[in-house]
Amino acid sequence: MPPLAYFGIESSGLNLAIDLLILFVAVLYLATIYWTYTDARRRIADPMLVGCATAAALFPFVGTIIYMVLRPPEYLEDVHERELEIQAAEARLRADEGTLCPHCDYRIEPDFVRCPSCLRKLKERCVNCSRPLDQAWTICPYCEADVPGISGTRARRRRKAAVVEADLPPLEEPLTAEEVEVMEPVVDPVEAEEAAPLAATEAARRPRGRATRPGSRRRPASS
Repeated sequence: MPPLAYFGIESSGLNLAIDLLILFVAVLYLATIYWTYTDARRRIADPMLVGCATAAALFPFVGTIIYMVLRPPEYLEDVHERELEIQAAEARLRADEGTLCPHCDYRIEPDFVRCPSCLRKLKERCVNCSRPLDQAWTICPYCEADVPGISGTRARRRRKAAVVEADLPPLEEPLTAEEVEVMEPVVDPVEAEEAAPLAATEAARRPRGRATRPGSRRRPASS
């Protein structure tokens, strides 16, 4: 069988060169399809878009060129790494904000009670173990002592509500009027001790005189 003549020229050297060129173009075409598929997988998270990019690469060289124009500029690994760096930077920023004085932005330690720069008081000490306490704590986490001030009052109110709920009988049936009159209010001993000095002070301030019954009038002094 005579060799195939390209362009009407029967030459074995020319035929070999053209055959090699055709083989090179075919391999390059298949390589562009594979490269488009692998590159799309590294840049695009949606599998459907990856399939569309691969299908576009089936058009010889034109689809690959269009994909190179429209592809995302970053790899998915780079995007994920940048997000991790941003999260780490935000975490460091929050940690730095927690270790700065809210009044003068001086660097402080978590166990500082006063700022060494502006001398502002940052935390209160526990009355029992003398450890620094956070302002949002209601009890000391080290010795379970009540935090003085508002937090201690809040804790006592919670305990009082728990005691009242524990003493109340189960309301399976509605209470009668007699049962309601028999029930006595629960008084917190801590609040009773705090209110006792105030009651004594008010009683001392009242004018001393003859005790009168409510509703009776005092007789006018005779002239």
